[in-house]
Amino acid sequence: MDDLFDDKSIRDRMLDRKEIQALTGPQKLVGCDLEDADLSRLDLSGWSFEQCNLRRTDLRKAQLEGTIWQSCRGAFANFAECDLSEASFIACDFNNASMQRALLEGATFKRSKFTGVDFSDARGVNVHFEETLLINTKLVGRSFRKATLARIDFSQSDLRKCDFRMVSFEDCSLRETLVAEARFDGADLRGADLGGLRLDDASRFRGATISREQAAQLLSELGLKVR
Repeated sequence: MDDLFDDKSIRDRMLDRKEIQALTGPQKLVGCDLEDADLSRLDLSGWSFEQCNLRRTDLRKAQLEGTIWQSCRGAFANFAECDLSEASFIACDFNNASMQRALLEGATFKRSKFTGVDFSDARGVNVHFEETLLINTKLVGRSFRKATLARIDFSQSDLRKCDFRMVSFEDCSLRETLVAEARFDGADLRGADLGGLRLDDASRFRGATISREQAAQLLSELGLKVR
């Protein structure tokens, strides 16, 4: 297998569970195909995945602390109950993946697509999202308190019970989100698209700051005439 280790990385290989288990120590996989592989419960702490295919890969309950995911594709991948502490996802597309009950302490998500991802009961604070699509995701109960959210698209997501107190939104979208029991006290929403707000949700934004233009738009969408 010497040809696999040029520049200390494993490149362009289709790997299954048995082959992954045979590798010792943290590895760097580049352009590898892990589609449909069962990697559940494996300890892959410190591994690096670059331009890998993880479509439908089962990583349930795997140890993934400090992993790096760069330009990977993993539709319907299963990260349920994984330990993703201090993991980094950069320029990835994991649409419709599951991160239910995952530990995300210190995890970073940048310039990525997580459309349709289920983050239900995911744990951990200091989770950083930047320039990321979180459209139609399940983020119930997550705390973003005091964070600065830049270029995050939450459109059509389930944000019930989320804590957005004192959050600054910069070029973000909250269009048609579910915000029942969410908190926005002290939030700066001037950089957020609030389109599709329902009348029964308007009270959730009490104590937040919006622009005059947003106020006029919201009143118009709620059926009130602005003159």
